[in-house]
Amino acid sequence: MRVANPDRRRGRVGNTRRGRACPVPLVSKPARRARGTPLLLLFLLAAGCAVNPVTGQRELSLLSTADEISIGQNQYRPHQQMAGGQYHVDPGVAEYVASVGWRVAEFSDRDLPYEFVVVNDGTPNAWALPGGKIGIHRGLLVELENEAELAAVLGHEVVHAAAKHGATRLQRGLLFGLAGLGVALAADDSKHARKIVGATSIGFHLAGQKFGRDQERISDYHGMKYMHGAGYDTSAAVTLQEKFVALSEGRNSNWLQGLFASHPPSPERVANNRAALAEFPPGGELGESRYRAHMAALLEDRGAYDLADEARRNIEANSPRALRLIDQAIGQQPRESLFHGVRGDILASQGRHDEAVRSYDDAIERNPDYFGHYLGRGLSRDTLGNRRMARADLAASNSLLPTPFASFKLGGYALADGQRVEAKRLFEAASQASGDVGTAARTAFVSLDVEDAPWNYLKAKPVFEDGHVAVEVSNTSGYDLVDIVVRVHVEINGESVYRRVDLSDLASGYYDVLESGIHYRAEDEVRAGTQVLEAAPGW
Repeated sequence: MRVANPDRRRGRVGNTRRGRACPVPLVSKPARRARGTPLLLLFLLAAGCAVNPVTGQRELSLLSTADEISIGQNQYRPHQQMAGGQYHVDPGVAEYVASVGWRVAEFSDRDLPYEFVVVNDGTPNAWALPGGKIGIHRGLLVELENEAELAAVLGHEVVHAAAKHGATRLQRGLLFGLAGLGVALAADDSKHARKIVGATSIGFHLAGQKFGRDQERISDYHGMKYMHGAGYDTSAAVTLQEKFVALSEGRNSNWLQGLFASHPPSPERVANNRAALAEFPPGGELGESRYRAHMAALLEDRGAYDLADEARRNIEANSPRALRLIDQAIGQQPRESLFHGVRGDILASQGRHDEAVRSYDDAIERNPDYFGHYLGRGLSRDTLGNRRMARADLAASNSLLPTPFASFKLGGYALADGQRVEAKRLFEAASQASGDVGTAARTAFVSLDVEDAPWNYLKAKPVFEDGHVAVEVSNTSGYDLVDIVVRVHVEINGESVYRRVDLSDLASGYYDVLESGIHYRAEDEVRAGTQVLEAAPGW
């Protein structure tokens, strides 16, 4: 007789026992485990080293130029959306900034499809994604004094892209991921890096990463080289860093949360830039009057944006004051969609959802490409009971920037319409979030998935004891489950016997051992297997 667990001594016919579940660790096959490390090493050897186009130094290169461009392109719009979308009030501002960026990028050490956008956010910031996708915030533009300073900022960001600084950070995360997975390459080494990078990069907020001291030094130096080649006065790179150091000492929260979080200033950087003037002497264009002419609309509207920022800060504490402030901002610049969106947020916070919808309409009319306006209008329409239009708005919001809350709400709509597969997809996407929304989404997903695939939540195994076959059912899912059905297949001397074992409920972290009613003699040849067939959520 073959006995699955000869040391087990508990159990009587008809008796049910409960105890704490002890998860069984998964053990890989030796042959499989042996393949993981060599394949990882082969991948690294195949990736090899490459010469950095900016520094000329050899370095590990896991990502091709095509990979970098693809990552940057895929992340470009989400990063803009997260920061406030593009600035649209005066299209000439974006055109001017892009022209300065391209003028500097023409002298880059690396040919990339450089792109420059103005982000509609008051935080002073600028950032670069892999592949040459660069953003500068409205809040930084109003702090600069001339075109040469703008060229210094954009040149610095061009170097970050050209020198693969963002890609290097991504590669570091990829290496950690590969070291942890090991078998990713063994499973499918034909797609290797590109597929893994696609999954890994989701966890990286590339625009907000903090660059290292050497990366900042390289970007400062070569940025000055690029702006010098473009004909700009390189002394602007020195005065700009001096200004940044002074601002950092003032501990201004906007600067600390923006540019300085990823590009920390220091007297050392000022000294390095000043030393670089010997190699890239000043005397080129400052472009002060040209810069102020192109920034005239932004500078004129600066007070209106300050009012809007103050209104946002008062939404919860003093919504009537917030409404007065945002109406003043709209009076000063009625073409700014952001102001109308904030007005919708304030009205929604007051429960005036009909009026909020009209304000969101005004916002979307002025800028149909920002997710926040659709999200706000969708939530107000949902509150008003306009389910069809709310669903359309939330879908539009998610198409611009997928958010956990919109995905969770859309999952609820899909489930109500009987679209179970779509509901699960949306709940699973929202479940990646932390906080209440993530918890609710995970619970909603599990409530559906446990019925579709109960074997993912429960483990069952046969137990041989004193001539009886029992079944041990363990619940390590983290959720209480009910209406559990397990099928037992026992083969005694070549003859098959099947039984259905039912369990009314099983709390998370516990197991039950149930008798199957199948008996055998000591001299019998016995084999057994189990399969979890059914389960339901216990909440």
